Amino acid sequence: MSKKEVKTNAMRILDRRKIPYEYEEYDCEDFIDGIQVADQLGYSHELVYKTLVTTGKSGKYYVFVIPIEEEIDFKKAAKVVGEKSLEMLHLKDLTKVTGYIRGGCTAIGMKKPYPTVIHKAAYSLEYIHVSGGKLGMQLKLSPQHLQLATDAQFADVTHS
Repeated sequence: MSKKEVKTNAMRILDRRKIPYEYEEYDCEDFIDGIQVADQLGYSHELVYKTLVTTGKSGKYYVFVIPIEEEIDFKKAAKVVGEKSLEMLHLKDLTKVTGYIRGGCTAIGMKKPYPTVIHKAAYSLEYIHVSGGKLGMQLKLSPQHLQLATDAQFADVTHS
């Protein structure tokens, strides 16, 4: 008997838009950070990106996709999206705002389309790994395809 393929909302959106991707599942009961995921799956850290959701001074939400070993530079990020300042979205609000849980949050297929920025380092990579929309799921796709799926822009938004 074959195991049924699990499709996340993000995967269904990519399929519908005919955007190529690969996925990999891994054992994960609770949140683990991107570095632990990369190490567990044998991925190079430079190819694994995390999704951060922020709130602007205006009350609007913004999504940033950055390398797992880097930290967001809130001043640079705020300037890119035209806000005075940004702060991380409170964890208690993550599911309500995005439809995803911590560790399973991806920029693809959030409850609403939020302005999204992919760190510029991804642009020159052949592919990156991002969360697949649930714990234990990673997607592999080109940064340009992620840009297409999320209507994102590329910019420098991490500490140099």
